[in-house]
Amino acid sequence: MSEANTTKRRLTGRVVSDRMKKTVTVLVERRVQHPLYGKFITRSKKYHAHDEASECKEGDLVLIEECRPLARTKAWRVIKLVEKGRVI
Repeated sequence: MSEANTTKRRLTGRVVSDRMKKTVTVLVERRVQHPLYGKFITRSKKYHAHDEASECKEGDLVLIEECRPLARTKAWRVIKLVEKGRVI
């Protein structure tokens, strides 16, 4: 059986929670233009992503990739830690 579309979506976002075991919550923001008024609006969405090594901490910038469902709300996987968050 051949798959027609083997490309998986990849998104970059900021880790907002790392309280779960092997799971991080990633906030992805995108800028869209309002269809009528033309003003740019920031839209955001949170995704639960699988972090096997539990290396991501709150504030880190990560690259996530779509995968098969791993739990009820988790269908993304952390691919790469792009930038460590600042420690205050």
